[in-house]
Amino acid sequence: MFDHFQTILRRIVGVGGVQPLSGIDAPSLYATAGDEPPARLARANGAFLLSLCGGTEADAATTMLQQEAAQGSSHARFLLRLSRWVLAEQQELANRDFDLARRRQEAATWASQSADSPWNESAQKFVWSFLFPEGACCLDDPDRVVAALRERRTVRVDQPNPRPIENPIAEMLITSNVLLTMPADLKAIDDLPFSKGLRDRLQAAIGEEQKYWFDHPIPLDIEPEANEIIYGLSGLNEAVAFEKAQGHISNDARLSCALSVSVTHNSLKTIARDYFQEAFSAAPDMPHLDVYIFTEAETDQLIDEVLAPAIEHYHDGCDIKPLRRVLGVDGEYGRHYSFLKAVAAAWQVLVNSEVRATFKIDLDQVFPQKQLVEQGGGSAFEHFQSPLWGAYGRDSDGRTIELGMLAGALVNEGDIGQGLFTPDVKRPSSIPAGEAVAFFNRLPMALSTEAEMMTRYTVTDGEPDGQNACLQRIHVTGGTNGILVDALRKHRPFTPTFIGRAEDQAYLLSVLFAGEAPLRYVHSAGLIMRHDKDAFAGQAIEAAKVGRFVGDLVRTLYFSHYVKILPWPDSQTKQTIDPFTGCFASRIPTTLVALRLALKVGELLAGGHDDRAEANNIMEIATQRLEPLIQRLTETPQTLADQLSQERAGWELFYDLLDTLEQKLAEGDRKALDLRKAARAVVQNSCISSASLNKIL
Repeated sequence: MFDHFQTILRRIVGVGGVQPLSGIDAPSLYATAGDEPPARLARANGAFLLSLCGGTEADAATTMLQQEAAQGSSHARFLLRLSRWVLAEQQELANRDFDLARRRQEAATWASQSADSPWNESAQKFVWSFLFPEGACCLDDPDRVVAALRERRTVRVDQPNPRPIENPIAEMLITSNVLLTMPADLKAIDDLPFSKGLRDRLQAAIGEEQKYWFDHPIPLDIEPEANEIIYGLSGLNEAVAFEKAQGHISNDARLSCALSVSVTHNSLKTIARDYFQEAFSAAPDMPHLDVYIFTEAETDQLIDEVLAPAIEHYHDGCDIKPLRRVLGVDGEYGRHYSFLKAVAAAWQVLVNSEVRATFKIDLDQVFPQKQLVEQGGGSAFEHFQSPLWGAYGRDSDGRTIELGMLAGALVNEGDIGQGLFTPDVKRPSSIPAGEAVAFFNRLPMALSTEAEMMTRYTVTDGEPDGQNACLQRIHVTGGTNGILVDALRKHRPFTPTFIGRAEDQAYLLSVLFAGEAPLRYVHSAGLIMRHDKDAFAGQAIEAAKVGRFVGDLVRTLYFSHYVKILPWPDSQTKQTIDPFTGCFASRIPTTLVALRLALKVGELLAGGHDDRAEANNIMEIATQRLEPLIQRLTETPQTLADQLSQERAGWELFYDLLDTLEQKLAEGDRKALDLRKAARAVVQNSCISSASLNKIL
């Protein structure tokens, strides 16, 4: 007799003479002949799936993995350990989550009674209720889901911001991130249009192991027309020119833009700044921007020359290690994302006290100013002036919240002709089999996009009017969001440095229910950026495809454990962030990640040569990244809580220090004045445009 989990898995992968619900036939994979890498991977992948299915099939498959692991196969060793972790998670499920255990039983009952059923609505309902409940709740009536979610996100405005942003170009710091990776063609480095010194350092970096994976990092040999740096900054420069033409700002004003520069390989740290300067110098003139870049060298300099002496002088030399851990730009996405928010607070205290807000964009996005005015209710800068940004209101539970953050939306470049309010993620016309049997985030993502990002403020009954009622946002994008510096310094949100994807979603979680009036994003209806990544960054996106998929698995593991160690019930968090953000916070994360991996690899192995090569690459990176991570989260879960506590302490120290420096500067304290001078020197040296800080010195 098979247990409930085994019964479901046998049905999903076709064990026991049943039709595989996923289309992935585990027995056939296990029986693959040949000694070439795809064949060996197929046998190992099939053995892994069979090892979860119980019976004689599981016994034989586990023995095979043990033998392969003993002979030195890293894939087999990982899959053997992964099987044990999954089974352990399933065995203890009933003791910690009665509701999900009940859904598992219902799914097993359905699986045992429907041996020939295809992947239809009935299958989706039962299987997803166990494996992917956030998707299951979106199946019955998508329109109702959108309406209900919009109602949950509605906020009754009690107090608009009495002092909204008035002059965005003077009061705001625009930020973005630059992600650099090795040249795609390592054999042609000597042909690159760089200085000899830069080419020599690139040659020396060949063969170094990659340390971090990003969605679509910029290869250093990318053509100028496909380079996000040039594209995004040129688009921002044009947006400012538009504001000047509209008479919103003076003709001589320049917008400050701070960029973090992060790298995938350690050796690129010493190359990043020189590469950026050479790429920027070859770009068209950008007379409306002052551009500052922060590599890890600049953030280290800020710590060593400003913050560390301030701690020594004003805070009795307390331990600076927590601050060094969090303040910087190299590492996973979370590290540079938090920096790009926190830098605005330092800018306000130490560089320019006029700065009251920061807004992050991605460099594959531009403000379509003409359409914003015609369809969105105003230009980009006019949206920044909304009194909703910084308002207080009551959410659907009657809780008072502070709308200190601002979130816009995206429209794909290929869709903007249909209208500005065209969702960048559309409802799927059907739900495929394969990996989607376990997880298909596109459905809740599409419904969440409609409910949150596409809402317009109108005076129609039942709709938020943008004055008395508005929407709060949980679903945000990495670009097109901002925060008031006062809210930043008060609430002190951050994304943990272990978060490697969806850093934008994780940022709010750190303060989700903190304080009497928790911090939230206000939805800026009509502030929509055009997303142009498919139009010019296809090469970088394709190159990063494998790392992006494995990064999604890592995201599920971290999010699932992160919500459990926050200082409020994880059930309360899940209720707030479902369906889209919450679908990555699974109650059975190891099981979900394992099935996604195995089913995805199984799908690719059934394809052509390129697909089979991709399957092998996925397993290579998954073995490298997932095995130590699952071991850490499973066997020593307290270490993540300890790390979070240390990082929170680092940010508390950072903001406490800024408060102290601000007070001492107001008093005319000589040490504080010297430190401010040092900070301004760091910022001035980071400038790569023709800017000068003379106007604020």
